Amino acid sequence: MPRGDKSAYTDKQKRQVEHIEQGYESRGVPEKESERRAWATENAISHGGRKAGGSGRDRSENREPERKGGHSESHAERSKAARKGWETRRHGH
Repeated sequence: MPRGDKSAYTDKQKRQVEHIEQGYESRGVPEKESERRAWATENAISHGGRKAGGSGRDRSENREPERKGGHSESHAERSKAARKGWETRRHGH
């Protein structure tokens, strides 16, 4: 199978890649980079492009990459920014 051949991926995996790619693009990542990242994310989740192997034969999916993305800043950073905004409004600076 030549590099870049997506025939080994299931329809579900291809749909997930489209959705992941749209998420990256909505955050301002260029189209080509979004596609590259989306396939890398799918590979991290499903351990590469494999069709379903039957009853429990494949390794389980790693869902951690799906949980990681989408947060531009941590809870602590948001709290800090909120406090700073409050102090600015309170003191009139």
